Amino acid sequence: MATTMRPVSATRLAIFDCDGTLVDSQANIIAAMADAFDRNGMVPPDPNATRRIVGLSLVEGMQVLLPDADAGLHTKLAGDYKNAFHLLRGNGGLMPEPLYPGIAECLLELEARGWLLAVATGKSDRGLALILAHHGLAGHFISLQTADRHPSKPHPSMIHAAMLDAGVDALHTAMIGDTHFDIEMAVNARVRPIGVDWGYHHPEELRAAGAVAVVAHVEALMAALEDL
Repeated sequence: MATTMRPVSATRLAIFDCDGTLVDSQANIIAAMADAFDRNGMVPPDPNATRRIVGLSLVEGMQVLLPDADAGLHTKLAGDYKNAFHLLRGNGGLMPEPLYPGIAECLLELEARGWLLAVATGKSDRGLALILAHHGLAGHFISLQTADRHPSKPHPSMIHAAMLDAGVDALHTAMIGDTHFDIEMAVNARVRPIGVDWGYHHPEELRAAGAVAVVAHVEALMAALEDL
């Protein structure tokens, strides 16, 4: 990707979701979910149903999958899901979680243009740290916000914390994500909501949730961010 430098009138912050936006992690998420349900003698959800709750914190995701179950089961399934991930990681069973095309170059380009970068994700601190380290991306982000320390999306807490870390106001902040939870979180935080169409929710859902743009590739993402 060619770099085109431009004067920066104010510090700007781009906050990225992780699963479905930076990396394609659906295979491991579906496998861990199936294992959690198996451990409780339950039929695993359809893979599409699991993809639909990516981005939510685990207990909230279980509530969506099993709305009639009690809170104790939601909590147990969330714990079993975490344990399944740990086991997959420990026995080498995790499948590759590749970066989407152009993401690494996009982050470098944004830094060259003076943007600060952050992540807001339903992953745990440990899970996010591992995936960023695997791809050599950890050093790019000034703020890492996870489900370990915040209410589930679409609550704006993660965005507020990232803006505080970066010292950037809402007017100069964008949230980039692939689910309507990301877009609704951005709307709730009054920052610019930008959707990507390579993740787990349909573009029309992102637009309906309030996305000002839904992009199909990183070059279009760069253009949407420069509109900020």
